[in-house]
Amino acid sequence: MSDAAAVGGRRRRVIIVGSGPAGLTAAIYAARASLQPLVIEGEPSSTSDQPGGQLMLTTDVENFPGFPDGIMGPELMLKFREQAVRFGAEFITATATAVDFSERPFVVSVREDRYEADSVIVSTGAQSLMLGLEAESRLLGHGLSTCATCDGFFFRNQQIAVVGGGDSAVEEATFLTKFATKVIMIHRRDTLRASKIMQDRAFANPKIEMMWNTAVEDLVGEEKLEGAVVRNVVTGERTTLPLTGLFVAIGHRPNTDLFKGGLDMGDDGYLVTAPGSTYTNVPGVFACGDVQDHVYRQAITAAGSGCMAAIDCERWLEAQH
Repeated sequence: MSDAAAVGGRRRRVIIVGSGPAGLTAAIYAARASLQPLVIEGEPSSTSDQPGGQLMLTTDVENFPGFPDGIMGPELMLKFREQAVRFGAEFITATATAVDFSERPFVVSVREDRYEADSVIVSTGAQSLMLGLEAESRLLGHGLSTCATCDGFFFRNQQIAVVGGGDSAVEEATFLTKFATKVIMIHRRDTLRASKIMQDRAFANPKIEMMWNTAVEDLVGEEKLEGAVVRNVVTGERTTLPLTGLFVAIGHRPNTDLFKGGLDMGDDGYLVTAPGSTYTNVPGVFACGDVQDHVYRQAITAAGSGCMAAIDCERWLEAQH
């Protein structure tokens, strides 16, 4: 019997779309509040809708409170999920394909199956933009990273590089100088796109070296990163940089295509929530985690906002009935 068939088509108090730290924390809190949440967790084959979120692609997690010896990302997410199940949350391992927030009950569709809900919590997350190289999937978490705050500690006294030229790239590079002996900034242009103050910080940092007019064409290493093949876009010259770490900082994309036209979002695509809350512009629809957070993007802050969403949702439902 399929997940969809197992949970049936009955109306729900709350449906949670997405199952990263935010969605699963929301599920734990909603289940403990006897809201019997239904979690549409995504599909394992999807890069943008991975059950468990981006932590499923992460190896060691050493900055999540409660695990002094660290924990593997997938193991941490499994513990989140087991806790939600323990309190009564139900799961569909599939991707939501359509939503209708125009009237209540809201409708969330998974292909031909329709699920009605009094409220919806959106926690579909965001994905880091990647370089599009074949080796990325093999080396992600093995020297290749998209989060300096998460992984910088592992690169003490090493030579590493950051790809990108915006504020995020400069911020990552500056942070990484706390650990690395040298940080090379690889940028396709001959000037940074970062704000003036961020540029000044980068140029003044003796540990940061600029590599202008350069693109990364390939990664070296089978089980762990050993280097990067780069090409000068002006001269065409190719060289191999010996590196033990490469951080991709070319931007993030929130997974909000499903909600276009239904929920307010900024020019960058992130869902807009009322200050200090998880309320969206549609009463009864809440958003939490990286789908609405373009500042912190950490598992612990996502989990915190998932807690907020469940509490906001519970109080809103109570007020309606």
